[in-house]
Amino acid sequence: MTIEESIKIIERGVAEIINREELKKKLVGGHKTGVPLRVKAGFDPTAPDIHLGHVVLLRKLRQFQDLGHQIDFLVGDFTALVGDPTGRNKLRPALDAKYIRENAKTYTEQAFKILDRNKTNVVFNGDWLGRLKPSSLLALTARSTVAQMLARNDFKQRFEAKTEISIMEFLYPLLQGFDSFFLRTDIELGGTDQKFNLLMGRQIQEALCEDIIFESEVKEILKELGRGESFNDWKPAKDPQVVIMTPLLEGTDGVKKMSKSLGNYIGINESPKEIFGKLMSISDELMWRYFELLTDRDCGEVKKLHPKEAKMLLSADVVTQFYNIEKADESRREFEKVFSQGKVPVDIPEYIIKQDSVENLVDVLVATKCTASKNEARRLLKQGAISYEGQKVSDEQWVLKPGVVKVGKRRFLKLIR
Repeated sequence: MTIEESIKIIERGVAEIINREELKKKLVGGHKTGVPLRVKAGFDPTAPDIHLGHVVLLRKLRQFQDLGHQIDFLVGDFTALVGDPTGRNKLRPALDAKYIRENAKTYTEQAFKILDRNKTNVVFNGDWLGRLKPSSLLALTARSTVAQMLARNDFKQRFEAKTEISIMEFLYPLLQGFDSFFLRTDIELGGTDQKFNLLMGRQIQEALCEDIIFESEVKEILKELGRGESFNDWKPAKDPQVVIMTPLLEGTDGVKKMSKSLGNYIGINESPKEIFGKLMSISDELMWRYFELLTDRDCGEVKKLHPKEAKMLLSADVVTQFYNIEKADESRREFEKVFSQGKVPVDIPEYIIKQDSVENLVDVLVATKCTASKNEARRLLKQGAISYEGQKVSDEQWVLKPGVVKVGKRRFLKLIR
């Protein structure tokens, strides 16, 4: 594969590269020396689930793996304690270290649905940031200014609104930048909302590249970690990292960024049928964007298909990525049976109605995970999106009786005695 062909793969679905000529230079250099580039992406495990919004970035990492480069999947167990201020309009609450570790475990396992486990170098920045001397941390803060931090939109808005900004939040981009220095990162990937932090990586690498004190400290940390011998020849990267930014994926509503808190997300650990059904519910316009960012399909060829058939193809492709083609085919057949033929799925959850007890429908829907919360259940009732044997139910005090309850477009619950 030529360098230009590699760049074409890398550029697909990318919002911005800083800069393309530097990227080409690094790729040419790696090709000549036979030394793979070090490509990093950091993930703060502040939540346990990965959704399609994260997959956009993970797929780009996988492309670099397939091109023969080294992937550093950085788990920000230390920076998660600080909290990324990106996009925040208020102080982020502190997270418990145990909670972060538990999230990190499930997070990495989910990531391996996309990444090649055997070609992924999983690193935790607590290994080095937790060992950084206080004097070095102070020296690191001298590599940026308060004026530079306040030029950042989210900090600027909070400052003007007289909303709290902690000194600790100012440290976050500096620490992320130090990660790139420590790992000698050639290319860092991140979303467009991470631009300030990603550019700080370039700034810190340039600022520390000839700093003997920081170089010595890195070697000491590596020795503590039991990697002293293999890293005795550690030297900072000669050139600053190239920054590659991926767009933020819109959620199923087609408006706001995909987020679990907004309820517009598709989690990769959801069932194949749920993933398939959610993808079939998105708009035709959003479908083309999903094709570009979540598949390797030729978008020009796909656009020749009828929109419904194209959406079926998209849904099957995404399910196959996380499961297999058999699950994708099964999900398609189930979808067609339920939505085209109006039939009830075979394998739906059951709930045994308690004898001599008045049960609340909302509580039952939450208990059976037909809805994520009582608020969602009540909202669906008000919208007329819940029915019993084809008849709409709007009263949460509705008396439970044997039969099938349909919740929204894709969920069913069988009530039995």
